[in-house]
Amino acid sequence: MSAQNIQDVQNIRVLIVEDSEDMRDLVKLLLEEAGYETLTAADGREALKYIEDNRQLIDMVITDVQIPEATGHEILAAARAQRGETPVIVITAFGSVEQAVDMVQSGAFQYLTKPFNKKKLLSLVEKALEHSASRRKQARLRRELLSAPPRIIGSSKPMRELFKQIAMTALGPSTVLITGESGTGKELVARAIHDASGRNGAFVPVNCASIPTELIESEFFGHTGGAFTGAKRARPGMFEAAHDGTIFLDEIGELPLTMQPKLLRVLQEGKVRRIGADQERPVNVRVVVATNRDLESEVQMGKFREDLYWRLNVIQLSLPPLRMRPFDIPLLIEHFIAKYAEAYNAPPLEVSAEALAILTAYAWPGNVRELENVIERALAMTSGAILTPDDLPERLRSGDCAAMVLNQARDNHMTLRQIEQTYVAEILRLADGNKSRAAEMLGLDRKTLYRKLAERYEAGLLDDG
Repeated sequence: MSAQNIQDVQNIRVLIVEDSEDMRDLVKLLLEEAGYETLTAADGREALKYIEDNRQLIDMVITDVQIPEATGHEILAAARAQRGETPVIVITAFGSVEQAVDMVQSGAFQYLTKPFNKKKLLSLVEKALEHSASRRKQARLRRELLSAPPRIIGSSKPMRELFKQIAMTALGPSTVLITGESGTGKELVARAIHDASGRNGAFVPVNCASIPTELIESEFFGHTGGAFTGAKRARPGMFEAAHDGTIFLDEIGELPLTMQPKLLRVLQEGKVRRIGADQERPVNVRVVVATNRDLESEVQMGKFREDLYWRLNVIQLSLPPLRMRPFDIPLLIEHFIAKYAEAYNAPPLEVSAEALAILTAYAWPGNVRELENVIERALAMTSGAILTPDDLPERLRSGDCAAMVLNQARDNHMTLRQIEQTYVAEILRLADGNKSRAAEMLGLDRKTLYRKLAERYEAGLLDDG
């Protein structure tokens, strides 16, 4: 195995657990000569401490079956608990082979009987790393994705739940249906799934509503030269362009009925046929689709094939509208201000408390896309250094909830914390006192909502109960 197959052996760290100093030094020498980094432990207690303290740094464990202060099974269990993708190789004397086999059945990669030579040891190490390479990559991607997918901004409870769902979804081959209102960021989620999937091919976005009906089959599957008038040369379709990658079919509800059985066949067979071609071409494509329509209703009305719907709806991710996660709005505002300040080569604006109250209280029917439009307009039109309510569109300033919060903020010279407390109380009122519903609208868990209500009560702004 070349260094490229496992990235670089110098970045691979192996923990050697062996109470025999001679054997421990031998394994260490053989591995370091091959370019691996090593850690050594003379007993189980030291080994378990290494595993605990270096949970992100140990890529492999080589352990004897019988060691002081712990058993080989305990070392195996600890390594798998910290990083399930870490392979464990067991070293055993002839008389302990039965125990070594038992450890392999419990999850160790393989065992190696004493005595052994350098070639045998390195061969087994390389095989173990090859076996775990994809698992280590997937685990790393999953850890990165759980912190927050690139391009997606949010820290509210609905978004944290969405990040978990993306992480769980990304590593498999299943078709994904993304639902949500317009402007909620469905393409960003599709890109996050692709980025975390480990696929080597391209991410190919396709807007089904923007392709003329007569051209959609050619756009999807390609055509041969002369297949129809204007087809002067052969051209691959978007499915072929997404080979080994991901194709994102946005507005899938707009796909013509005549095209739906052809898409279904591709999903089932994994092959496409260019228009005018005799042979099919295999494609390895992850399919992610999105819609703001209720496809089940479309099926009932005969506008969408039921068999295609169920083939697409293997995994469904529902994106929360912006009004359901208002605590993400300040983060989004900060992001868009930085983005457009750079585009206009201008210093970033500060946002006044009154403007923030309006922006947070507004219902955002156009979701994140509408918020971005409002911030870009504000930066383009204002000449001051602070974004004020006067810089915002009238539709935002005239909203009932926004007007209420704004008036209180102005009249009482409220701080940002007081504005937040007032907004929480207003949302609770709109939810008819239902704290579960209010917590959902705010993007909070119930415990956090209760804490915020307690803060408001202590400030004398809310009646008990």
